[in-house]
Amino acid sequence: MENGIAIHNREWIKDKIYTIRGEQVMLDFELAEIYGYETKRFNEQVKHNIERFDEDFRFQLTDEEFNAILRSKISTSSWGGTRYKPYAFTEQGIYMLMTVLKGELAVAQSKMLIRMFKEMKHFLQNNANIFAEINTIKQNLLETNIHQKEADKRIDELFTLMDKYNVEEKQGIFFQGQIFDAYAKFESFIAQAKKKIVLIDGYVDLSVLERLSKKSSGVNVVIYTDPKTKLTAQDIQKFNAQYPTLTVNHTTKMHDRFLIVDGKTLYHIGASLKDLGKKCFAFEVFDSAFIADILAKV
Repeated sequence: MENGIAIHNREWIKDKIYTIRGEQVMLDFELAEIYGYETKRFNEQVKHNIERFDEDFRFQLTDEEFNAILRSKISTSSWGGTRYKPYAFTEQGIYMLMTVLKGELAVAQSKMLIRMFKEMKHFLQNNANIFAEINTIKQNLLETNIHQKEADKRIDELFTLMDKYNVEEKQGIFFQGQIFDAYAKFESFIAQAKKKIVLIDGYVDLSVLERLSKKSSGVNVVIYTDPKTKLTAQDIQKFNAQYPTLTVNHTTKMHDRFLIVDGKTLYHIGASLKDLGKKCFAFEVFDSAFIADILAKV
């Protein structure tokens, strides 16, 4: 325990991500443990803000889902013997928890869980063929009435063949409507920064500053944007009062959007950051040798 919060490793948390109704979800009482709440108090916080949690963000399990999927996987220590049907939170629901559960710890825990969901999503996609083979093995073993231990042994052998998820993506495409995924990816870029972020984007507004506020403390931000930007001197002053230090410069020389992290990582982003996910766009990592040239021309 640390400051009343249960500390769990990544494997423990991964084991608490279930697939229900075709969605990756986590359950209320296990989320409560991660956030340092009693389950009752955790759900009260959600109910006080229930208008933020639509059915695709949070739903209650049915008896069938509870009996067939969860009972065999939930430890008695975490379950506590309560027999109510728990609520499941989707990836979007966990993102919304960050706006409901206040404080730096809640934000940090939410970010950690969101990144874990992204990792698991790619893990499942990259190993879909192996999971299909696992399902085939299960079906064949059930049909031939082979003992479950033999099934588990063969499945374990398949899992040893899986590649570890690679978080160092060099490029990617987000399609229209993938607003959450696009913003989560952008926040993962700025989370890398230890000293300085340089953003070149002709259409910066307050929504972009909101994303940049997620940077680590002490990281300076420099923005190059069009002189007609909607940002005002008051906007910049208010940002600096909470998240110093932001400097805004004006330029008309750049068409594309670039993000430079700590002077060594150069992202080319195909959409203005205020419009991420509204239409199809791509990002890629450029050779860092271009950074000096870009900064010299801006």
